[in-house]
Amino acid sequence: MNILLITLDEFRGDSLSCVGHPVVRTPALDALAAEGVLFTRHHSQAAPCAPGRAALYTGTYQMNNRVVFNGSPLDDRFDNMARAARRVGYAPALFGYTDQAIDPRTVPTDDPRLFTYEGVLPGFDCILDLTDRRLPWAEWVRAEGYDIPEDPDEALATEADRPAQLGISAFLTDRFLEWHAQQEGPWFAHVSHLRPHPPFSAAGHWAQAYDRDAIDLPTVGTPVPAHPLHELLLALPFSAAPTEEAALREMRAQYYGMIGDVDEQLARLWDALRASGQWEDTLIILTSDHGEQLGDHGLQQKMGWFEPSYHVPAIIRDPRRPAGHGRVIDAFTENVDLFPTLCEAMGVAIPRQVDGRSLTPFLDGATPTDWRIRTHWEFDWRLFMPGSTTADWPEDRRGTRHALVVQRSDTTAYVQFADGTALLYDLVGDPHWTTPIHDDARALAEAQALLAWRAEHAERTLTDRFLYPAPER
Repeated sequence: MNILLITLDEFRGDSLSCVGHPVVRTPALDALAAEGVLFTRHHSQAAPCAPGRAALYTGTYQMNNRVVFNGSPLDDRFDNMARAARRVGYAPALFGYTDQAIDPRTVPTDDPRLFTYEGVLPGFDCILDLTDRRLPWAEWVRAEGYDIPEDPDEALATEADRPAQLGISAFLTDRFLEWHAQQEGPWFAHVSHLRPHPPFSAAGHWAQAYDRDAIDLPTVGTPVPAHPLHELLLALPFSAAPTEEAALREMRAQYYGMIGDVDEQLARLWDALRASGQWEDTLIILTSDHGEQLGDHGLQQKMGWFEPSYHVPAIIRDPRRPAGHGRVIDAFTENVDLFPTLCEAMGVAIPRQVDGRSLTPFLDGATPTDWRIRTHWEFDWRLFMPGSTTADWPEDRRGTRHALVVQRSDTTAYVQFADGTALLYDLVGDPHWTTPIHDDARALAEAQALLAWRAEHAERTLTDRFLYPAPER
């Protein structure tokens, strides 16, 4: 069995035509969903990239893995998808990046990996490394006769100036297909696409693929901030969305264009798998590390507590489990569920560190009767607060108070901040989280449920392993 793990960076869970998006078109993703299982209420566990991916790769919540922002080292004691695959004979191949900073206790003090958050997750063989300024792509574009900026973000911001086949999504796909054509046995590949991550500049013709007049505007404008964190994010240039309607339409048009581009590249992967006779012998798992505000609540990118930053797509196609093909699941599922699902598919014992649950029953056409009725995600913003990351521990604990956890059910969203404050939203009357309500009894019930969730998912690696004298024979 081949395994193809695909991540599309910063992909909103509502931006698929198969879930009813009014503008964007995603034929390749729709086709995969039609032949697999589509999870429509799937959530990432943290943002931005490094925290979101730490949860995805290890199956652990942020409160356990403690990757709180880009640059937070991932503790080397954690198992992960690549290491698990190696235990059963795969040589996991990475195309792109994983954004996992190395554990500083495992390398010499002068190791260059200690000076970047773009480290490679332990266990992967990096076939295409797009971590250091996207250099392989940039050099290839220059070799094709185009002069592009040295700065990687500036280079990406000029994607519209070149043909789409020279875009970073096409480049990554080309390199994967070259590698794939040389494989003779079972393989494991992680195709980690950058797009539709900003800068908001789609490649080639995709930059003009959507009529600006037809572009939908944000569902939620900029409400009166209900918490100082929202005020802070609205004041930061990288997280405050444009305020002019034309600029909002342009931003969203470029985002949809980037989705169209990467969707077209995925179609090339599906074609290659079919042409090689591997479509029915390849497990495909597709998701994102986090979502994108795209102007909702006055924000862009992925910050704060609002759902657009955490609602992401999830599609799984296991050719050995046809009973589930074509299913659409509206139960709450999470990125921490993907590692145990992958372990079961590979025949690997699920590590005790894992906080998620396997999605295999859904793939088999069943629905567990005891499945979660609430979903959770976390956000930590201590990096934005001057001095809080270098505070005099343990007397000065300011950094620990700049964190939050969200608990979302069918009817309620509860946001608990580490400083003891909280927000409560009634999702029946206010599905877009515009105005918090005050209901002490309801808030108490949510707080109690949140405490129970934290107790259930406390560190358990050595729990229940009691050391007693050996029984007498």
